[in-house]
Amino acid sequence: MIIFILFLMSTFIFLLRCTSSKLRPPLPPGPKPLTYIGSLIPMLTNKPTFRWIDRMMEEMKTKIICIRIGTVHVITVSDPKIAREFLKEKDKMFASRPDCMSAYLTSDGYLNTSLVPMSDHWKNMRRIIATEIVSVAGHKWLQNKRDEEADNLLRYVYNRCKANVAVTGGVVNVRIIAQQYTSNIARKVMFGTNHFGKGSADGGHGDEEIENVESLFTILAYTYAFCVTDYFPWLRWVTDFDGHERIIRNALRTARKYQDPLIDERIRRWKDGVKTTKDDFLDVLINLQDPKLTADHIKAQTLDMMIATFDNTWNGIEWAIAEMINEPRILQKAVSELDFLVGKDRLVQESDMVHLNYIKACVKEALRLHPIAPFTLPRVASCDTTVAGYFIPKGSQVLISRLGLGRNPEVWDNPLTFNPDRHMNGKNEVVLTDHNLHMLSFSAGRRGCPGVLLGSTMAVMLLARLIQGFTWELQPNVPSIELEENLQNLWKAKPLLALAKPRLAHHLYPQVENKC
Repeated sequence: MIIFILFLMSTFIFLLRCTSSKLRPPLPPGPKPLTYIGSLIPMLTNKPTFRWIDRMMEEMKTKIICIRIGTVHVITVSDPKIAREFLKEKDKMFASRPDCMSAYLTSDGYLNTSLVPMSDHWKNMRRIIATEIVSVAGHKWLQNKRDEEADNLLRYVYNRCKANVAVTGGVVNVRIIAQQYTSNIARKVMFGTNHFGKGSADGGHGDEEIENVESLFTILAYTYAFCVTDYFPWLRWVTDFDGHERIIRNALRTARKYQDPLIDERIRRWKDGVKTTKDDFLDVLINLQDPKLTADHIKAQTLDMMIATFDNTWNGIEWAIAEMINEPRILQKAVSELDFLVGKDRLVQESDMVHLNYIKACVKEALRLHPIAPFTLPRVASCDTTVAGYFIPKGSQVLISRLGLGRNPEVWDNPLTFNPDRHMNGKNEVVLTDHNLHMLSFSAGRRGCPGVLLGSTMAVMLLARLIQGFTWELQPNVPSIELEENLQNLWKAKPLLALAKPRLAHHLYPQVENKC
């Protein structure tokens, strides 16, 4: 009798599941998964994974794809309308992050903000970041530090090209100067200094800064990478299957080698009463009361902010200048705007940015065409739901394709052409974000980047200072700039080397040099 009842119950549950699966919408299209492992094998044999996903979406002619790896549904979107449904209309359902090895290690056990799954801690830290760190008031408070680095930028480039300026100018590695500027600002607003050591004789990075920045880039590259043990967690007890854990642990060790001692020393100075005034973001974090952060929380949040401050800007500006050198008309139009609105008797300042619409259009176009990462950070479905007529199971990881949005031929005319004029809106001010999600420069929704103001300011000032301060030309015997992407990421395949010559009155450059 008991066996018969159990049989009836199991039959009923089976029929109920079959009925519910028939009633619910289908999953988004995607490759047919194998039992248990899903699409693990093609993922491993088609590196890098993001290019494999792009190819599949193109071959299947779909703007949303579902790839099952293990038991996890990875859903990628390249259509702005569907992206808006995920990030705006149903943002609350997709405001969490997946639990994975790289995020756990980078956040020191989920003690920071950007990588933390949905929790009260995340809500508190998000509020703190928005009101105490990257608010409009906080932005104005630290403007002097950004101004110093804008001047240091000019000084460094001037020193690199002034020796032979009367004849040929100097060949400058634009990637190096862009990375130095952005990482210097990150250190300056965080720690009050732009160097961990003595720096180099010409004002550039020393060995300490170079090692630190390289470690931060490694952390960026491997955080939320397609790591096998994230989909099969039991493998972590057996082996570091694809080597990701070893790489990210080494990079974290290097990054914290330079940052954590500064944090410990600053905490001690506040505790002993040696320091009594707030001068940078680290001082703000140490003195928070609601909630009071531990040293571990402060270290995790500091690393989070260091990475977030410079990851997007340098790449976009290197690409922008490369594209503009290949299109002299665009470069001259940007120069003319600066000469007309700012002039050549003073240096462009942050207060000029509101008027520099073409400069901002050049930055925006670079971020559209050349994003730093192929996808946004993943979001997790907190419940079963339906998006764009497809079933999205609870626990699905959602990735919005920055490439898919920014290069979508249904949205952009000639999407692979660098054309800043497409962003000019007549009398309206150009902004780097896109409310309609036709491109993603700083993400959107609850998990969008809270540092949009800082990131936008850094990018526009970097491009404006470089274009106002110097002419940029091809090197001798170089017919054009190669615009090829690195296979493994979206960086320019080769660092941009260009001929730079000072174009302002020379007395402006020594003034900058003497201040540093």
